[in-house]
Amino acid sequence: MSMLRSHNKQSGFTLIELMTALSIFAIVMTISMGSILGIFSSNRKSRSLRTVMNNLNSAVESMSKEMRYGTNYHCGSSGTQTAPQNCASGGTYMSFLSSENLQVTYRLTGTTLEKQVASGSYASVTAPEVVIDTLTFYTLGAGITDTLQPKVIIKLQGHAGTKERTDFTIQTLVSQRLLDI
Repeated sequence: MSMLRSHNKQSGFTLIELMTALSIFAIVMTISMGSILGIFSSNRKSRSLRTVMNNLNSAVESMSKEMRYGTNYHCGSSGTQTAPQNCASGGTYMSFLSSENLQVTYRLTGTTLEKQVASGSYASVTAPEVVIDTLTFYTLGAGITDTLQPKVIIKLQGHAGTKERTDFTIQTLVSQRLLDI
């Protein structure tokens, strides 16, 4: 024991004091490293989620813009139709004539939002990391005999991420720009 309490004449500290200081330093560094690694993990998740949400925002914005300048909204549960049709109870697909007079259809296939232009093949609009659970279109004022300005309500629910799941619900109203007089 006398050896542990002996002073180091050069530094002025006992061996016990040095070991205690070293132990405290090791504990503080371990806790600090755990915090830093946690911050890096949170930052990585935040960037990944931001990328996914930017993709979803871009898809919904593009779809809304096309609908805004389109005409002859047709909402339903399957197929591509060109005749205007209201869908107050909601439908799983939306078809309309674009500003270039091409038939455009949006639908949910599995967990992916897809788009078809002019009877071509369907193409995915959302990234694989975006999982869409439900997509519902509500169309009002699309009928030929009504006096309402045509509009579409889009309601989209889903989630992003597998380990750290983040749920989202997006709802937007798109009104046809061309006056329906």
